[in-house]
Amino acid sequence: MFYELAVSNWGDEEKAAIAGCVEEDRFTMGPKVAAFEQAFADYLGCRHGVMVNSGSSANLVAVASLFFKKDNPLKPGDEVIVPALSWSTSYHPLQQYGLKLKFVDIELDTLNADCSQLEAAMSDRTRMIMAVSILGNPAALDVMRDFADAKGLYFLEDNCESLDAELNGRKAGSFGDMGTHSFFFSHHIATMEGGMVVTDNTELFHLMRSLRAHGWTRDLPRDSDVFEARDDDFFEAYRFILPGYNVRPMEMSGAIGIEQLKKLPAMTLVRRANLKLFQDLFGGDERFIIQRENGKSSSFCFPIILNPACNIDRTAVFAALQKADIGYRIITGGCFPRHDAIRHFDFEITDGIDRANIAHDCGFFVDNHPFDLTPQIERVHAVLDKVCK
Repeated sequence: MFYELAVSNWGDEEKAAIAGCVEEDRFTMGPKVAAFEQAFADYLGCRHGVMVNSGSSANLVAVASLFFKKDNPLKPGDEVIVPALSWSTSYHPLQQYGLKLKFVDIELDTLNADCSQLEAAMSDRTRMIMAVSILGNPAALDVMRDFADAKGLYFLEDNCESLDAELNGRKAGSFGDMGTHSFFFSHHIATMEGGMVVTDNTELFHLMRSLRAHGWTRDLPRDSDVFEARDDDFFEAYRFILPGYNVRPMEMSGAIGIEQLKKLPAMTLVRRANLKLFQDLFGGDERFIIQRENGKSSSFCFPIILNPACNIDRTAVFAALQKADIGYRIITGGCFPRHDAIRHFDFEITDGIDRANIAHDCGFFVDNHPFDLTPQIERVHAVLDKVCK
């Protein structure tokens, strides 16, 4: 295909990392995972990292850990403020733990949550904000952090689409009490499957390490604050303290992650160079609404909203893109309350989600990759310029 939606960014280093694990006959989570966890946390400026088998599982163990804190734990029926536009597994763990979602609309030009609705979304049951930085573009993380602190709320960052983005000189994914990240094939770094939660809170760190591996104590130090160690080593080796999961990563994923992280800064620079070309071609054209950067985007892709005022036929646009051999898809997961799964949720829409609906009905994206995309981006522009006359 001339312009793919997803491509591999692996080289010989990643394949050698896999071969090394095979040679060592080590496949379950081990020292390579531990080394990647620390390197990744250091890269984001955080104390702790917990690797799991996907970004979705990262959201799951992060949410779960807040239910088992000693002080001020979350409880079923508590409310979480969320943006109306995101991927499904930003929301699913909230439903699975009995939380009520309070949807706020997005800003059409950033695709991120409209922080002017935060106050209206508050009630006496509100306990947390989940921030999602959409497709490489940092949300108003500083504003949400300040709001959460002022209201005594937990602040969870879903940064699965925006690794290496920055706001005010700080990495997205490091503003929250926890930040989640994804290493799926099409994301900024890829470890086959994989995800990570970073945090500065040692109690949450220990809770997540237990939750990812059956709820047992094997991965916890004996002086951990989340359980009291006993003298019976026979029992302690298989002691379960939480209703956990098995969402551990493979050792190969950790080994690949070490190599991918080394390449991340250079890959981000190339993505940003592609973004500059895209902005130069599409910026200022009233037919197209493109993302306004908040801070420094790591440019997961190039979302485009066809301006509703221009009455452009999106079906004709899709047909033209398909004919030009250009891949395209919905913006992240679309407006989530539009999906069938919403019938299983306890939720409330704060003040309308008109802009999330526009993104759903009039938007799409083409991908960005960590290599020069000048011919591809120029073809997208030529095709859209012609079909949107």
